Amino acid sequence: PYAVKVNRQEYYAIVTHMDAQVGRILDAIQATGKAGNTYIFFTADQGLAVGHHGLMGKQNLYDHSVRVPLMVTGPGVSKGKKIDTPVYLQDIMPTSLELAGVEKPGHVEFNSLMPLIRGEKVVPYDAIYGGYLDAQRSVTMDGYKLILYPKIAKARLYNVVADPQEMNDLADKPESAPIVKKLFARLLKLQIEVEDDVDLKGVYPKL
Repeated sequence: PYAVKVNRQEYYAIVTHMDAQVGRILDAIQATGKAGNTYIFFTADQGLAVGHHGLMGKQNLYDHSVRVPLMVTGPGVSKGKKIDTPVYLQDIMPTSLELAGVEKPGHVEFNSLMPLIRGEKVVPYDAIYGGYLDAQRSVTMDGYKLILYPKIAKARLYNVVADPQEMNDLADKPESAPIVKKLFARLLKLQIEVEDDVDLKGVYPKL
């Protein structure tokens, strides 16, 4: 408990300091007179677990560590609007290209966020891939997240809609077998797309 308390104190202190520095940048943009014609994308690295799931660092694939802030402001961007569509941080790059009027190169695999920002009903990705070294893999799809720990052949399944804190592991429930199988098959395809050579099929032959 003491370590968690200190960790969170330090975390909030860093957040407070960051707020002040972001304020300096916004003030500088305002001073140029071009704030009304400037798009700003705010995001961050993964945050520390600060005690969630009994963890302190960020070397995990639970949402409290892999989900990061992503805020956008600029001309035509609705204020106070929240979009729940899953995206990747790498999508900011093609978004910047679109705003600059530059065609996205063929080798760029990510997508502009502008259709979502404009309110178009698009889903850029049917599933979201996650990985940490060769120790953890995850796929989030259709409201569920499957987390695999190949070094110990452990699997966890969470309904991230009904259980956003990821506290109730459904992986071992018989009725979850079709969901696990579906997500595992999608993860194997994502591995090919991202050239991930960790042998999940060999570790989980029954999934």
